[in-house]
Amino acid sequence: QVQLVESGGGLVQFGGSLRLSCAASGRIYSPYYMAWYRQAPGKERELVAGITNGGLTNYRDSVKGRFTISTDSAKNTVFLQMESLKVEDTAVYYCNVRQPAGVFWGQGTQVTVSS
Repeated sequence: QVQLVESGGGLVQFGGSLRLSCAASGRIYSPYYMAWYRQAPGKERELVAGITNGGLTNYRDSVKGRFTISTDSAKNTVFLQMESLKVEDTAVYYCNVRQPAGVFWGQGTQVTVSS
């Protein structure tokens, strides 16, 4: 069983930055895919960025060049560095891990960007 705990959300002004962290407890087996999703009010949850155990990354078009996903050396924490934040980035951000043992979600952290 893997437990994911997000942190780092908050209120930030347009153009500001935030760094989200997701700490994973429990064993994560390769191959795995760690990702950040977000869900804005009234909208479906959407993939923001992901990273494989091999370090390959992918981003949704609207955050390319502004967001960076990374992991620590132990591969048990995944980060999302968010720059040049826009009002439309406002959402609850969820950490997600997919591995042979299953799919796991964090509880979410709120990011609010004010104009």
